[in-house]
Amino acid sequence: MRYFKPIEIARELHISTSALRHYESWGVVPAPARAANGYRLYTKVHLAYFRCLRTMFQGFGVAVTCEVLRNIQNADIDAAFWLINKEQTSLQNEKAAADKTLELLKNLKLPPLANKKLKKLMTIGEAAAFTGVTTSAIRHWEKEGLLIPERDPENGYRLFTPLHTRKILLIRTLRNSVYFLKNMKEIVQAVEHQSIKEVKKVTENALQIIHERNRHQFRGIHQLIELCEVLELM
Repeated sequence: MRYFKPIEIARELHISTSALRHYESWGVVPAPARAANGYRLYTKVHLAYFRCLRTMFQGFGVAVTCEVLRNIQNADIDAAFWLINKEQTSLQNEKAAADKTLELLKNLKLPPLANKKLKKLMTIGEAAAFTGVTTSAIRHWEKEGLLIPERDPENGYRLFTPLHTRKILLIRTLRNSVYFLKNMKEIVQAVEHQSIKEVKKVTENALQIIHERNRHQFRGIHQLIELCEVLELM
């Protein structure tokens, strides 16, 4: 059996030997045997674990990667694969949100709804019904500073213009994407100032990040499959 020195694996993965020891301490890589002098004796199994770990980090993050590899150590390949599936589904949902946003920005006219016409001023209930969100959600977005509705001078009730309605539709689309939450107010303000070009740029950048993460995930999955083959789990 061939053994690998820590420095050999570290050089291949462009990390320090201390990083290898950290990964061992996390319990995500099997503890290696020791030589008579105390040196670690890494095998092809350890090399496969380290390759998988480093590659998966980029697409799945540390927490998910560690959980997946702990399942692999327990020979629970199905649990590991379903975790991967869950993460890819989440990323797919983020992409769908970004795609919807771009589609919305290409045509800023509000989508037609059956038997309903857009009024110049709408109550919060009418705005909620038109956009398909709850009144509590609209109040929350107002509290967050994303919406500033007008007020009826006689009774103080909220009044929503077509611009407010467009903002609500945009927020509804963006709210499920983690990449947009940090920039939500900036995006909504850009819509208010008709800076649609900037909004598209933010959205397209987020999509690019999603594409890159997707590629990283598939590279990680490739290494995971190789690890499973080394372990004869599949």
